[in-house]
Amino acid sequence: MGPFELERKLGVGGMGIVYLAKYLKTGQRVAVKVLSPDLMADHKVAKRFEREMAILKKLKHPHIVQYYGGSTSNNQRFYAMELVKGGSLETLIKKKGPVDWEKAVEYGIQIAQALEHAHAAGVIHRDLKPANLLLTSKGVMKLSDFGIARDTQSTALTAAGKTVGTMSYMAPEQITGKHPISAKTDLYALGCVLFEMLSGRTPFLSETAPEMLFKHLDEEPPSIRDHNINVPIWMDKLIHELMEKDPNDRPFDALAVQVKLEEIKQMVDEQMSIAKQTALGGGSATMKEGDAELTKILGGSSKKKKRKRKGERKVPFYEKVWFLGLCLAAVVGLLVWGFWPMSEQERFAELQQPMASLDASDWYGAEPYVKDYLEDFPDGEHVEQVQQWKDRIDMERAETQAERRESMGRDPESQPERLYMEARMFEKFGDRLTARAKYDGMAALFAEDESSRPYVNLARRNSNRISETIGGEGDPASFIKEQIAEADELYFQGEVAQARSRWQSIASLYSNVTEFEPLVKRVRARILDADGTLKAEYVEEDGPGAEVIDETTDRESE
Repeated sequence: MGPFELERKLGVGGMGIVYLAKYLKTGQRVAVKVLSPDLMADHKVAKRFEREMAILKKLKHPHIVQYYGGSTSNNQRFYAMELVKGGSLETLIKKKGPVDWEKAVEYGIQIAQALEHAHAAGVIHRDLKPANLLLTSKGVMKLSDFGIARDTQSTALTAAGKTVGTMSYMAPEQITGKHPISAKTDLYALGCVLFEMLSGRTPFLSETAPEMLFKHLDEEPPSIRDHNINVPIWMDKLIHELMEKDPNDRPFDALAVQVKLEEIKQMVDEQMSIAKQTALGGGSATMKEGDAELTKILGGSSKKKKRKRKGERKVPFYEKVWFLGLCLAAVVGLLVWGFWPMSEQERFAELQQPMASLDASDWYGAEPYVKDYLEDFPDGEHVEQVQQWKDRIDMERAETQAERRESMGRDPESQPERLYMEARMFEKFGDRLTARAKYDGMAALFAEDESSRPYVNLARRNSNRISETIGGEGDPASFIKEQIAEADELYFQGEVAQARSRWQSIASLYSNVTEFEPLVKRVRARILDADGTLKAEYVEEDGPGAEVIDETTDRESE
């Protein structure tokens, strides 16, 4: 097939067959995925296969299977990719059972790094599961099989309302469509995969498909510590966060998951290091000698002290029971101290450093502790400051998500987001007066809606910033006229494309504002000019130009 000699079948998927193959020019062994012959005639399946090739081609990452090239000609559709010899995570779990939590953290970080790269490229995997996670002979994790991945930067091929994915790892929004499919859909599946790595089973078990889907929608996932007591409590908490029903309650992105996984290692190391060092410093003592020493310490029998026999070894103090008892008490005390709930002041002090950072990823790492503080100390001394930190995190997340959706050409998820983005468009265009009015109107409209709080706070912040810059009231109409005049000047200087872009921006932004209708008509007259030559009277606000502008109404209707 092409420059490859197919040797044996490695696996079969829903859309293709994977073969071990040899590249004839060099002899290198690769994996070749071939579209099943019986699906070749299905135009939509063929297009999906080609899209998978296009997705893999643009994803180059050490934790994603490398794409080498392929072909869609001569009634053949195939592509070659890196051969990963260590088998899948699914096979590893079936053969050896659950992995230890340290290895699960390591694998989790590698998977999150692969997802971060894919999501940054606009790709959502949608079928993250152990069978699609391959291991090299050196234990490096590779994400594979982008057969049903969604490329948010290209046309979707999935029919509206159609559910795709593997049920045991399917996020609620994949099932119901209540929320759009997003990068957080993959994070839910990552939570399921981490659970399976640590327990050897999926979070939800059922005998029927409908029952499985309803469990994802309605049932809280079990605690991983019920199945593996060695798992740190922080890992249990992260899995629950990843498997939240509402995508907005999951970690912000794959990078935030990496940070949380790294923190788990650090927190366990900090808790255990002192105890381990102390425990390793002690020796052993005979029960007989130990009992005598302990009796003496506790004020027991008043018998005379036995003379040391000739040649008898003197017991060093660090082998005596009283010393070992003190060490044990110290270890227990340290462990109790380590797990003892911190006071309000200690919790607040712990939050100050990450929240003082200029890096938003530090804020996201502190977010669970911000929430815990507000829940545990609703009337605390610092609750106002901590609430401001929570608002800052929520605002940063909302703004980043809105900008990402805008860059990908996706519609806003809510009316507050829509109005906020509309106001931002005016601000970007330079009409800060109209932007401020829209920010203020939106903030007033949703002031009592707690779910809209991040966008209300963003609107108030931006409105205040504009007010500090421009001071008192102004005239938006004057600004629009200045923009039209600048566009006209660009046109006469030969910058036609820039002029038309400026006119079109004005027409788009202000078309629904009644008071600016005459100005919108003016720019539309320029855009609709039939022979492409801007007539001098268009530039005049009064006189002959007014008649030309009024005549554009019929032309627009046509």
